[in-house]
Amino acid sequence: MLKLYRKDAEIINYWETWDKDDKTGLIHWGIVGEVGQSEEIKSGLLSNFHKKIQTIINKKIEEGYRQIDIDDHYTLLVEYLVEGMGTAEDIDKRTRLQNKMDEVLGWTGLGHCDGGSIGSDTMEVCCLVVDFNLAKTVIERSLQNTEFANYTRIYNEN
Repeated sequence: MLKLYRKDAEIINYWETWDKDDKTGLIHWGIVGEVGQSEEIKSGLLSNFHKKIQTIINKKIEEGYRQIDIDDHYTLLVEYLVEGMGTAEDIDKRTRLQNKMDEVLGWTGLGHCDGGSIGSDTMEVCCLVVDFNLAKTVIERSLQNTEFANYTRIYNEN
């Protein structure tokens, strides 16, 4: 997977690509915080999808798109209260939330989930995001009216 970003005035644009299978790649682009658009790039009889995508990557770099170093991401935590070290049900819930955060943050160009922890009366899911405030808003909206709506706080660990 490759994620590229370009800041234009007050918005950040994203463009990313990953392999869907051995004959198809996906590209996905838009404004950070929005789902954006996606397209499949398929291999042909005489061409490989990797070459087609590399041509697009080169164009995006010429247009000013760049990777954002992982050290320049915000560490966003979604916290829940648990009893003591938590239960097996708490761990299952955390796993479901991690998957949801990966999907929500990935499809909006904001980042990804980087795991979680549990113990000492709390459970956290850790997300690495390129825009903390926007990610917090998107996450709050995505958790409303779900089994995950009872978080105690969403905060920046940095």
